[in-house]
Amino acid sequence: MLALFRRDLRLGFRAGGGALTGVIFFLAVIVTIPFGVGPDLNLLARIGPAILWIGALLASLLGLDRLFQADREDGSLDLLVLESDRHMLALTVLVKCLAHWTATALPLVIAAPLLGLFMNMTPAGIGATALTLLVGTPAIAFIGAAGAAVAVALPRGGLLISVLVLPLTIPVLIFGVLASYGAVNDPDPFLQPFLILAALTLFLAVIGPVAAAVALKHGTD
Repeated sequence: MLALFRRDLRLGFRAGGGALTGVIFFLAVIVTIPFGVGPDLNLLARIGPAILWIGALLASLLGLDRLFQADREDGSLDLLVLESDRHMLALTVLVKCLAHWTATALPLVIAAPLLGLFMNMTPAGIGATALTLLVGTPAIAFIGAAGAAVAVALPRGGLLISVLVLPLTIPVLIFGVLASYGAVNDPDPFLQPFLILAALTLFLAVIGPVAAAVALKHGTD
């Protein structure tokens, strides 16, 4: 499993510059927002956590089509599916999701504090948003694994993956933004939505790989 993690991590950084592409897209989203809403610094500070979350969510969707694509092209995906039972295949998918998150979403979390300065956010807001992104973005990878497994055999499944995955990530987005706002707005709670966000990530860490394993098994059959 460690060898698989290292292999997928190298592929994630190598294939199309996944980490750099995601960060550039994230930066483009954040930089264009002030042109759309105007130079009101108070407004930018208020909507900053939501914009950072939306930008990170969209950037995380960019590389989902590559989650199983390289394995399908070199034939290793068929070997993994045929030689593994459903539980072992789910564990393999979990490792691939963690490698994918490390290569594509973790750079977004690292870049979030810097981009928060563009939105005139307070240090507390920047820290809370970065923390919620760190906890919540793995859930996007786990959901995306199921969508990528469904669309892996399609010739142009990238758009289909986004269509399938985006509605399912809305709860993660909601509680991530609520927790970020709760850290800077005194009446709003931070701990409760943050704990729900963490629970969603743990729940999807089990459900996502299992659903992806079922989809891969069904696709092979």
